Amino acid sequence: MNILTITFSPALDKSTSVKGIKPDSKLRCELLRYDPGGGGVNVSRAIHKLGGDSTCLYVAGGPTGDKLESMLTQEGLQQHRIPCQQWTRENFIVVDTLHEHQYRFGMPGDPLSDDEWEQTRMAIKKQLATADYVVASGSLPPQSPITIFAEIARWANEQNVRCIVDTSGEALTRAAAEGVYLLKPNLRELSALAGQEEVVGLQQEQLAQQLISNGKCEVVVISLGPRGAMLATADTIEYVAAPTVPKKSTVGAGDSMVGSMVLQLAQGASLTDVVRYGVAAGTAATMNEGTTLCHKEDVDRLYQWIKNRK
Repeated sequence: MNILTITFSPALDKSTSVKGIKPDSKLRCELLRYDPGGGGVNVSRAIHKLGGDSTCLYVAGGPTGDKLESMLTQEGLQQHRIPCQQWTRENFIVVDTLHEHQYRFGMPGDPLSDDEWEQTRMAIKKQLATADYVVASGSLPPQSPITIFAEIARWANEQNVRCIVDTSGEALTRAAAEGVYLLKPNLRELSALAGQEEVVGLQQEQLAQQLISNGKCEVVVISLGPRGAMLATADTIEYVAAPTVPKKSTVGAGDSMVGSMVLQLAQGASLTDVVRYGVAAGTAATMNEGTTLCHKEDVDRLYQWIKNRK
């Protein structure tokens, strides 16, 4: 099974730690750490860390884009870089070790030109021709066509490719309107998809199955953060609890979850095991610094814990 991931706004993640953060003071940080970042980039990285393969399609430019490409090459990822004129954005993550707080500064990046968008669309269509699963995830650069995730969903449906979308806002709503295979919203995104301000009590179960009955998707996996996840199909609801672990960083936890789930889907696992492995991977990612993501030995161990828990 061939897996394609798509990232419109990748990033070079820079992370460090400091003992206490206070204003108007010189803060002496630890050595800076660099990691590739961005939704689909991290999904592909997680798949690779778990022993799978995917094609990582992304748009990148400038010296930061070159460094991103070099780091992905070092990790052994199969990649398809679409060049752009503007430099790839950088994110900055700081851990305050004194108070055990994490601060995440996400930069918006620069707009892509019309020609760059056309090149990107053409590359996506070409890669979809040989894909079985496509994961479109992450944020969009400023002034992007808000329909791009919906376009991917439509192209995937035309070619019988299972599409997984993990984004937010209107881009998510429009993609769902086209119909996808799997959605992975959190509760805030679920409420937006349902057209209401918040999800109350166990309303999440009804809203998730409503998405399915309305043809928005076939499967919903709701991310519940440290509480785990909820799986919804047309006729079943199932909760998967997350184990408690020491946490160092939450960056890339959701992408690790998505990467592990699509890998399990491609390997023919049941939906229950798909979500169990996803929760294990997302939890494992929080145990590591920066955007290290998950380690397979941690994921396998946590998966066994979840599986054996009654």
